[in-house]
Amino acid sequence: MEVEEIKRFMENGKWTSIAPEIRPSGIKNADGTLKPFYLSRVFKYIEGDKFELSVINSADAYGKVPLVKMNIKGRMVWQGPHPIADGAQKVDFIADEGYEVIPLVQGFADAMNKLAGKEYSKWEVNGPQSIFKKAFAPFGLVEGQIFAENDLVYIFNDMMFWGARNIDGRGFDKEENRPTNLQIPLVRTS
Repeated sequence: MEVEEIKRFMENGKWTSIAPEIRPSGIKNADGTLKPFYLSRVFKYIEGDKFELSVINSADAYGKVPLVKMNIKGRMVWQGPHPIADGAQKVDFIADEGYEVIPLVQGFADAMNKLAGKEYSKWEVNGPQSIFKKAFAPFGLVEGQIFAENDLVYIFNDMMFWGARNIDGRGFDKEENRPTNLQIPLVRTS
């Protein structure tokens, strides 16, 4: 597919993870291995290269114990073909419209009250707080920073693939960290 075909294909409906996904985190276990990071995604492409993404992180591989929800809004910048597969495209996701964090369990809210910084209100279960352009130590964000990822999009058999995380836990914050493998796909759900 060409870029304009991909955009038209993505426009109708929401795209959802087909199963909980696993990624390496930047946090290490006691034995030095990277701690797994479980999540599910719901993505919506909006005409004009806008997007909305909700991510729920879970404590378990089956997604039965949700910890936190993140709602991210912004724009997509198409950067050209990606060599992973014929028709794959390099895409930068830039969260320049909003980024909020919502604790879903008390333990996560308590952790944020210790780690997030004094510029935030008290973190409470189901209480959203914007981290947009704010320092947010738990995610490594500094004041004024707009979260962005150098990722990819690939459509195959009516499924949407993005890039799989680097196995060493590096984020997609630089072009040289752009993914070189595919993550579990998203499927259209509405």
